[in-house]
Amino acid sequence: TMSILAKIAEIENEMARTQKNKATAHHLGLLKARLAKLRRELISPKGGSGGGTGEGFDVAKTGDARIGFVGFPSVGKSTLLSNLAGVYSEVAAYEFTTLTTVPGVIRYKGAKIQLLDLPGIIEGAKDGKGRGRQVIAVARTCNLILIVLDVLKPLLHKKLIEHELEGFGIRLNKQPPNIGFKKKDKGGINFTATCAQSELDGETVKSILAEYKIHNADITLRSDSTADDLIDVVEGNRVYIPCIYVLNKIDQISIEELDIIYKVPHCVPISAHHRWNFDDLLEKMWDYLKLVRIYTKPKGQLPDYTSPVVLPNERTSVEDFCMKIHKNLIKEFKYALVWGSSVKHNPQKVGKDHVMEDEDVIQLVKK
Repeated sequence: TMSILAKIAEIENEMARTQKNKATAHHLGLLKARLAKLRRELISPKGGSGGGTGEGFDVAKTGDARIGFVGFPSVGKSTLLSNLAGVYSEVAAYEFTTLTTVPGVIRYKGAKIQLLDLPGIIEGAKDGKGRGRQVIAVARTCNLILIVLDVLKPLLHKKLIEHELEGFGIRLNKQPPNIGFKKKDKGGINFTATCAQSELDGETVKSILAEYKIHNADITLRSDSTADDLIDVVEGNRVYIPCIYVLNKIDQISIEELDIIYKVPHCVPISAHHRWNFDDLLEKMWDYLKLVRIYTKPKGQLPDYTSPVVLPNERTSVEDFCMKIHKNLIKEFKYALVWGSSVKHNPQKVGKDHVMEDEDVIQLVKK
């Protein structure tokens, strides 16, 4: 039998040879679905015990957020990492015995942020080679990915890295597709589109689903969707991660060129070696992480502004706050007093479902 890699290569070649038009859209959709299924087998092989894990690439998740750094060798990724960690480092004296990456932890605006080198992602990790597979697993847990590029040859590298990460089911700077998908026991494929579709029709949708052996489902397309979007929804294992492109070595280009780069979305030009523009980079990292800082206030004392409890943007209720401190805290919870932009009165008495905003102050009242 052909190896999975050979099968992938064969399908990619056929897709490259196929002209994109209305007549071939159906056929291309099927090829894409087959490709997605093969890629999934590479990332998480069927059967067996997951096929040996190679050298341990599992990183204890410390801190409030995790940023993964990806880049080709010699683009200055390690210089950037060590200079960032060196300048803003909180603690460097970790004792890592089992780890193959030593994460740096920086403190920024009161949050502890873990910086992780994701090595070997480029050199064929999505083909399941080497210890690529764990690196992918870790990459998928990052809250933000930084792609470090050489300002002199950024585009080719950018394309290759994006292709690689997409292959692991990582979607950069994207929202999940606006597609409703519900499997059923019977009733066939019920297909509705609430707006005009430039790529998908009922027939193509049916055949992509048939490729997944799904013959009964409700599918609602709420935006102009592609075959890739549909496959992402059916696969259901995609992660959506914000991404910043870091263009390094700006000491080698002119001011005019720098002005152009500044206008590119999601881009930050820096010089890792000279430590130029790190503040811009950190500020953008902070924007993309969307963290929410909550300050605690013990009764009768001033709030502690030095060590906020940091929550991810989508989970900022009072209950989430309690869980982050200790899982038994919620059992003793009576109510909370909150000061800040999430309340109308300062302080306001709130229950566990109240959703807080960045830099709110909270005082817990126990039973």
